[in-house]
Amino acid sequence: MSGNSSRSLADCLCKCRQLDIPITRWVFLVNAAGQTVSLFEKFSASWHPGGKMPCSTSRFGIGQTEGSNGTPLGLHRIVEKIGGGWPAGTVFKGRQPIGYTWRGMPDAKITTRILWLEGLEPGLNRGGNVDSHARYIYIHGTADQLSIGKPTSCGCIHLADADLIPLFDLLPSSTLVWIGQ
Repeated sequence: MSGNSSRSLADCLCKCRQLDIPITRWVFLVNAAGQTVSLFEKFSASWHPGGKMPCSTSRFGIGQTEGSNGTPLGLHRIVEKIGGGWPAGTVFKGRQPIGYTWRGMPDAKITTRILWLEGLEPGLNRGGNVDSHARYIYIHGTADQLSIGKPTSCGCIHLADADLIPLFDLLPSSTLVWIGQ
């Protein structure tokens, strides 16, 4: 496990203790600076890494407030899963399937699956004008698979379809997500 991943996991677990939030079997870590995500699974008293994958976060950098188009930091959880069973490349608008990338929508921004996040830290990513859920912060696919690994989103976390679909199938709602720098 890399030093950055270890530190992020420790930060996430510390924040869970501070907020009295139960730790889930899986913890999904987003490294905005490195444009990577890591998955960890808890086995008895130890954590085991499940792999590191490239991602894309906001081209506007970090941003907590509505209208910043930045990726919000801190502790989140997956509150809703959308798109299960649809083929890779399904295009979503308003969280509803509206077409396919290969049928005239090659520039679609939200594709394949959506993991909708809810912030868990009042004043940082929950409530008021910093509420990640109200800002529609997702982990989702994108038609531009070649942009994965570069900051290109408007606040969300983009994953390649090959990584997103298995994660969607594996992770239950309520899985903790830590977004760090």
